[in-house]
Amino acid sequence: MDTPEKLHAWLIEDREYARHEERRGRRFAFPTLDPPRTALVVIDMVPFFVTGNPYCRGIVPNIGRLARTVRKTGGTVAWVLPAAIEPTQTAQEFYGPEAAEVYRTAGGTGPLAQRLWREFTIHDNDVLVEKSAPSAFFPGRCPLPERLEQRGIDTVLIAGTVTNVCCESSARDASTLGLRVITVADANAAGRDADHNATLHTIYRSFGDVRATAEVVAMLSAGCRCAGS
Repeated sequence: MDTPEKLHAWLIEDREYARHEERRGRRFAFPTLDPPRTALVVIDMVPFFVTGNPYCRGIVPNIGRLARTVRKTGGTVAWVLPAAIEPTQTAQEFYGPEAAEVYRTAGGTGPLAQRLWREFTIHDNDVLVEKSAPSAFFPGRCPLPERLEQRGIDTVLIAGTVTNVCCESSARDASTLGLRVITVADANAAGRDADHNATLHTIYRSFGDVRATAEVVAMLSAGCRCAGS
């Protein structure tokens, strides 16, 4: 943890904004939020990933801010952790036996709440689940979709790590399930800006919106005021 915390220099190119503005008449697909129907889905923020990555440590304050705002406005905060499962033969072939074993235990052991990065606090109404696949929304590999459906959630805010693996996989599958997807650009972390921005490009182009934390907080606050008016 010697490297200082930092955030990605994230970017959506102007040509991509222009492409959607021409197609649908606005920059963002989802310009408003209904807070009680919105869930913040935080992917894999566990010591294995956070400790050695300054970008992961850099997004911790933004995830905390989002979580506080989502709770305050009546939404759901969902923490998703990697499950410890035996690696398949395919995983051993792909990663090699030693790396496959490392990834198998990446989520840690013991009670789920104790596996989360130490700077986060789980509240009583939060959702805490494990996933046994990169995606938190792949059918049969995580109970999250059913848990969110029970709460009437129609919009998910994707945050966590790694942007271009589990976060992107989750965003894609959430979109496939018919959910409104917003990837929070400065609340996701990868290993490099290039990897991070490639995912943001893909999500914005084909699967959902890409927004900054401050924008999402403003949308939630505005939605809460509208609901109470």
